[in-house]
Order: sequence, then structure tokens, then C-alpha cells
Amino acid sequence: MKNKILWLLLLSNVTWAQNKSLHPEAYLKIVETFHPMARQAQIGIKKSDAQILQARGAFDPILRHYITSKTLDGTNYYQYNAPELSIPTWYGIEVNSGIENLQGNRLDPSQTTGQTSYIGIQVPLAKNLLMDKRRAALQQAKLMNQMAFAEQRVVLNQLFLDAMEAYWHWLKCFQVLKITGQNLEAAKRRVDFVKRSVELGDRPAVDTLEASTQFMYMENQNLAKTLDYENATLQLSAFLWQENNVPSNLPKEVIPAEVWADYSLFSNFDLSLNSILEKVDAFHPELQAYQFKIAGLTVEKKLKFQSLLPKIDLEYNHLMKEKSSGYSGALLANNYRFGIKFELPLRLSSGRGEYQNAKLKIEEETILLSQKKQQIQIKINSYFNQFQNLKKQIQTQEKAVISYVSLTKAEESKFAQGESSLFLINSREIKALEAAEKLLDLKAYLFKTVYALQASAGLLI
Repeated sequence: MKNKILWLLLLSNVTWAQNKSLHPEAYLKIVETFHPMARQAQIGIKKSDAQILQARGAFDPILRHYITSKTLDGTNYYQYNAPELSIPTWYGIEVNSGIENLQGNRLDPSQTTGQTSYIGIQVPLAKNLLMDKRRAALQQAKLMNQMAFAEQRVVLNQLFLDAMEAYWHWLKCFQVLKITGQNLEAAKRRVDFVKRSVELGDRPAVDTLEASTQFMYMENQNLAKTLDYENATLQLSAFLWQENNVPSNLPKEVIPAEVWADYSLFSNFDLSLNSILEKVDAFHPELQAYQFKIAGLTVEKKLKFQSLLPKIDLEYNHLMKEKSSGYSGALLANNYRFGIKFELPLRLSSGRGEYQNAKLKIEEETILLSQKKQQIQIKINSYFNQFQNLKKQIQTQEKAVISYVSLTKAEESKFAQGESSLFLINSREIKALEAAEKLLDLKAYLFKTVYALQASAGLLI
């Protein structure tokens, strides 16, 4: 019942006559809401959100608690209890604080018995000061999230383009079927007229054979176009889904909306070539995906550069003894633990190799970005030229259809007056049918081209 209500809501642009008609905007809404590819693209965004949350975990405060003790032959060697809280910060600095409680009879002389507390800081002075793995992971996760949105637009652009191509093909097949049906009815009326004329002695009997032959030709045409329409309906149904990933078949009573002359469908589309080309760099999702990927590789390059720096880590902890008078004096005068750690690979082979590889990855993706941009511009220009040409062809073909229909009617008038033949009428009628079908092909091609132009520029979504 819920799906049935949804269909009625989405068919809000429906015109009711004897049948229900499916408007392209309502059709696209169904595709966007329920098609598996659209839902998969949304899942990709949710996964990237989860990756950001995972990367933020590297900056979560950490609470540790270490407890250990040792006894042997009745001797209490030691009992050690040490809770600690460490807080990582964005710039690689880590603040920590804790308590140590050490008791026992066999202790290292360098260790302090009883309870002590400390608060301290660890600072990288070279490597990891400007970039480290935690910051790189979070920045890259954010860029991957933006890339996921761009990739979603890529998927939806292609999905909508494929869906609308199926719609325009379905509409064309429906219109062709209507024309062949009308011609079939006209051929049937002509057979009846000729039979009556033969019975009255106004026409030779051979005209009955001529009219019947034309009727059978139109009947076969109608059967062929019926098959085309049924197959087009199946192709359209492939884009219609319900909730819970359940495929849906288009009801037979639903027909295409009459939108051939409704160019208001293009009112939200940019059909200016210069304007479209200007928008490509800023809005095309495929180019944006490349740009985000390059930005992610730039973060990786910054991280790999850290491998070329010496590792110099400074650690300072201020110590406080239980029942002591507290802090007094300079930082390095009393009650402290201080250390500096220095590391430097003498040849830096690994660091130089990783940094060089990171730079080459950026160069490679930059080349691919330039190629993709050129391909997109060529495709846009091609579709725009096709759009302009189709408008002219349609204007010419509309005039041709009017002429062929007029010739057919004129031939029918002459035939009624005994000045023509069924052969000429049939020839005119077939030419008119072919011209009308050609016009429908051009109109469907025009609508497909407009949507393809928008999709090629990344503007369909």
C-alpha cells in the first residue's frame, strides 16, 4: 500500500484522461529515490563519514592504567600502580599527566618509592612537527569525503542520463505506435470504402486487393511497433525500483506524458556553450574527484617529506612527591624528568624514495586531470553541435511531414473523384508514415542530446 501511495505522489504531474501518464520529472524522482545505484552512492558518502570519525580517533585522549606486583619466598619485591592520561594535540604535541605509586623491598635505586605525580609535555622539534600520520590521515579522510560527494554526482549523472535515454525511447515508441494505429484505422476505412464502391460498380474489383494489401502492410507495421513499445517499456522498468531493493514493473495503463513540445523541461538547463565550458572547471564532478585526489596526494607528500628530517623529540615532566611543598624554582632546577631523543638515518634512502614516489604520483594524476578535462571539453562541444544541428533538422522535417500529409490527403480527394489510384495513395501514405517516424526519431534524439550535454558537463545533478 505504501508503494502504491508513493507512485501516486510521484505522479503529481500526471494528466488524467483514460490513462495515467508518467512525467519525466516524476520518473527521475523515482529513480533517484529507489534505484540501487543511487542508494549505493549514498552509502559511499556514509562510509567516508565513518572514515573521518575513525581518523579523528587518533586525537582522542587516552587513559592508561598499569598495575604490576612481584612477590617471591615471602618477599615483597615491588607493587606498582600507575594511572595516566595523555592528550594528543593537532600540532604533534602531546600533554600527559599521571600518578605513580611504587612500594616494595627490592626496588631499583633510581626509582622513587611512595606516591608521585607528574604533568608533562612531549614536543617533536623537527620530524612530525608540521605533519604526522594522525594529521595526514584526518586531512585525507576529509578529502575522501569530498571526493565521495563528487563520485556520487558522477554516478547519478550517468544513471539519470541512462534513465532519460530509456524514457525518450519509450516516448518515441509510444508516439510511433499511435501513428501506425491511426494509419491502420485509415487503411481499414479505405478497405470498407473500396468494397462498397466495388459493390456499386464504381471501382474495379482489383482495388479491393490493393486496399487489403495496404491494410495488411499497416497491420504488420502496427504489430512491429507494438513489440517495440513493449520492449521499450521493459527497458524503462529496469530503472524503476521500490523500497527494500525490490524491482518494479511499469503498469500497462501508464503511458508517457505529452512533452514533445514542452521545452520548459530545459528551463533549468544551461544551453550556452561558453557558460557551460566556464562551469566545467568549478562543478564537473569527475574533475573535482581528480582535484581532491591530487590534494590528498599533496598531503601524503608533506608527510613523506617528514622522513627527510631528523627525529628530535623533547620530553619534559614536572614531578611532585606526595606531601611535598609543591613546585618551586626554575623548570630544570628541581623535581623534573627531562629527555631528548635524536634519530637520523645516515643515507635517508627510504625517506628519499618515498618522497620521490609521492611527487611522481601527483605528477601522474595532474597529467590525467589535463587529459580528462580535454576529453570533457571535446564531448561538450560535440553534443552542443549536435544539439544545434538537430534543431534545424527538426524544423525541416516538420515541414516535410506537413507536405507528405497534405499530398496524401490531396491524393485521397482525387481518388474520391476518380482521378487517382490506390497505388498512389498507398505510396503517399507510406512516405508520410516514414517522414513522421523520422521526425519522432529526431525529437527523441534532441531530448537525449540535451540531457547528454548536461551530463557531459556534470550539470545534470
